[in-house]
Parts: sequence; C-alpha cells; structure tokens
Amino acid sequence: MSNPGSVHAGPAADAAYRPVFGLPILVLSGMQLLMVLDGTVAALALPRIRDSLMLSESSANWVISSYVLAFGGLMLLGGRLGDTFGRKRMFVVGVAMFTLTSLLCGLAWNEASLIIGRALQGASAAVAAPTAMALVATTFAPGKPRSQAFAIYAAMTGVGSVAGLILGGVLTEVSWRLVFLINVPIGLVVALGAIVALRESQGERLPLDVPGAVLGTVGCTLLVFGVNDGPNGWTSPLVIGSFVLGAAALIAFVIVERRARNPILPFSLFDNSSRVAALTAILFASMIMMCMAVFISLYLQGILKYTPIQSGLSVVPFAFGLGIAAAIASKLALMVQPRWLVLAGGAILLGGCLYASSIATDGPDYFPGIFLPVVIIGFGVGFAVIPLTLSVVAGVGPTEIGPLTALAQVAQNLGGAIGLVVVGAMVTSRALSKGGTTAPVETMNETQLAAQAEGYGLAFAACAGIAVLAAIVVLFMRFTPEQVAEGQAAQEAADAGVESSTDAGVE
Repeated sequence: MSNPGSVHAGPAADAAYRPVFGLPILVLSGMQLLMVLDGTVAALALPRIRDSLMLSESSANWVISSYVLAFGGLMLLGGRLGDTFGRKRMFVVGVAMFTLTSLLCGLAWNEASLIIGRALQGASAAVAAPTAMALVATTFAPGKPRSQAFAIYAAMTGVGSVAGLILGGVLTEVSWRLVFLINVPIGLVVALGAIVALRESQGERLPLDVPGAVLGTVGCTLLVFGVNDGPNGWTSPLVIGSFVLGAAALIAFVIVERRARNPILPFSLFDNSSRVAALTAILFASMIMMCMAVFISLYLQGILKYTPIQSGLSVVPFAFGLGIAAAIASKLALMVQPRWLVLAGGAILLGGCLYASSIATDGPDYFPGIFLPVVIIGFGVGFAVIPLTLSVVAGVGPTEIGPLTALAQVAQNLGGAIGLVVVGAMVTSRALSKGGTTAPVETMNETQLAAQAEGYGLAFAACAGIAVLAAIVVLFMRFTPEQVAEGQAAQEAADAGVESSTDAGVE
C-alpha cells in the first residue's frame, strides 16, 4: 500500500480512512440483500404466479430454474468482466440490469416473458454479485475494517432469508408482481449510491473465456430442460434433442476449458479428491434446500390452502434451526473431522424429510405436523452445510480462497436448479400416475388435489434420497480439523488483505 500520508496515494490508501459503517457498505450489502430477498420471495410467490399465469408444474419450475441456471453458469464470467472493465463500472451495470429485468418480471404478461425475464435477472446478478464481493475487498482497508465489512456483507444472507419469508408473504398477499417490482426502487437507490460512494478498481486484464461460460450454461440448461419436459414424453424429439445437444455442449465445454489460455473453470481445482467430494456434496445439499423451499411453499399454499403470509411465517423456524446448527457446527469443525459432522447433519435431515413425506397426504396441523419437520430439516441443513463450506477451502492459502469460494457458489446455484427440475419431474410423474393433472392447483378437484399431495410427498422422500447420496459422497472427504483451521486462517487472511488478494471471490 502506498504512503498513507499522501492524499494522492490511490484508492487503497484512501480506503484506510474510510469508516466501515457508511454509504459504501450500505450499497454493497444492499445489493446482496436484494439478491437473497429475490430468491426467497420468488419461491414463496410461486403458487400465486403459477395460478395467475396458468402455468403447469414444469413451467412453474422454470421461474426458479431459469434464474439460478443463469446466475450460477455466468457468475465466474461476471467476476472476470469486473477485472477487465472495472469493478465499479460492472457493478453499476449489473445492478441497473437487475433493476430493469425485475421490472420486466413484474410486468410479465405470459409464461415466456416471465421466464426470459428471470433468466436475464440471473445473468444480471451474475455480474453484480462477484463484483460486489471484490469491491468490498478493494474499498476497505486491510485488517479489521475489511473483515468487518465482509462480516456485514455475509450477514445480509441470513437477514435476507428471514426478511424474505415475511416481506414476501405480505407482498404476495397483495400481488405476486410486487415481489419483483419492489426491486426497482431499491435497485435504483443502490445504483445511484454506487456511482456516488464507490471508487473504481480493476484487476489483472486476462482473456475472457466467453465460449466456456456460454457452453457450460447452455449445456446445463438443455439437460435441465430435457429432464423438466420428460414427464410429458421421454421419447419425444424435443426431449431427446435436448439431451443430445446438452451433452454435446458440455463435451465442447470440457475441450474448450482444457485449451483456453485463461479457463473460466481451471481443472487444477479438482486435483484434490476430498475437495471434489466437498463440492459434490454441496451440489447435493443445494438440491435439497431448493426443493424444500419450493415444494414446501407449493404444498402449504396449494394443498393446505395457507395464505402467502401464513406460508412465509410457517417456514421461518427453518432459518432459526439452520442458524443454531451452523453456529454449533462451525465450532465443532475445529475439533471433529468435517465428514462426521456432515453425516450427522445428513442423518437429521434424512429423518426430517422422511417424516414430512409420511404426513404429506394427511393434511397435518401446523404443530407438530409442519413445525417439527421444518425445524428438523433446517437444523440438519445447517449442521451439514457449514462443514462442507469450510471443507472447500480447507488446507489452502489466501490466494486460492477466491476461486474455490466462487466455485462453491456455482455448485450451489447449479445444484439448486438441477435438483428442482429433477425432483419436479418426479412430482409431476407421480401426480399423473395417481390421477392428477398438470393444470393449475386452483382448478383441481379433490381427487386431483390428493394426487398432487402424493407428488409433493414424493418430493420430500426424494430429498431424503439425495441426502443419502450426499452422505455416500462425504465418506470420501478426508479433511482434518487442522486443515479446516488452516482454511479458516487463509479466509481471514484473504479478507484482511494479507497477500493483497483483492480478486478474492471473482476469479
């Protein structure tokens, strides 16, 4: 860092005098809060969206999947764009795009306009999210100020999850369109605040691996489309064509990545088998979290006829269970091998999912029927996911934190999209086999509603099956508590700027 006594020493020196609690952190954490809120309220509003636009079960899944596929598939490229063209500039562009696409979603007039809007919204978030994290590193001085800023930024995830359940219920009660339109004034404030409060910073200019990002995203999207449309006819040309083209795109992706000068997904990150196991388990865990968020909301509002507000408040205990378990697991991970903690969390999660599956067709009362599985599943998720997150960066240095953290976020997003569509296809197939229909829930008779409840019961059972798969994968994860502690120290060093790794989270 340049001489702090000079007022012209540059952004890093200026950052040394910048208080943590001010407009810059409000702007950066505000965008993080906005994205977390959007994900939560969209799942909560999904039943109303489905009924309003007359969407089928498979079409409704795309309201969520199109967003997370674009977000996860393009996030690594989004970080590189910030390095190349300026992080402040790309952050403002990402926020502006997110605001405009939120307006499109709020004004959507049919299925296609909403799904396209959601995909564009996810692409916008893929630009704004990694550049925001990089700007936290370059805006605040190394050491305690930067660590505090990262803590505030991270806290928005928890705040947004709980607030989204409550605010989303209130807004959806009035109109589902408000869950998207509320982003417009907030996004405008964040964009204007960024222009006023943030300083420009730029990383090393590296070749942009646009072909890799596009091929990876298109390949995953085509495979997900094939699975999603499969229940309507697995042998149809559209489904078979989606699988063939998706597989071809992913094969081309691997070839491009191996030849690229600066691959968006360096395969060297997969040299450690324990780390591969942790990333794979994160993908499975994200499948469970996304499926539970969506199908619990659909079940409560579609089968039990809860209002959106009642539905949102009903699953708030999930967040508290997750928070308590996360605090316990983060301490135990320094004393016990992470895989045992993940297995314990998986066992708790398995029990909660099986219980939810067993009572899905009974129309249970909230307590204990709904409350218990919600709390148990939340606790199990927190107990399993935190050790997995710590394991991704176990035993690495500060300069490796950024790429691995970004890769974990990609696994979370892609896992959620894939899980939702795969389990959604199972739900549709089960409901149809029991005499159900793909028509909106509000048009179903009692027999069809019972068939739909059977489908949701299978969704919860499928989550239990995914938990078993995650447990099998975790057995191959051999990280020790010492390696976890080393990774935590590297994370703190990266946040504090010990090795000037201001690109953390964006490569």
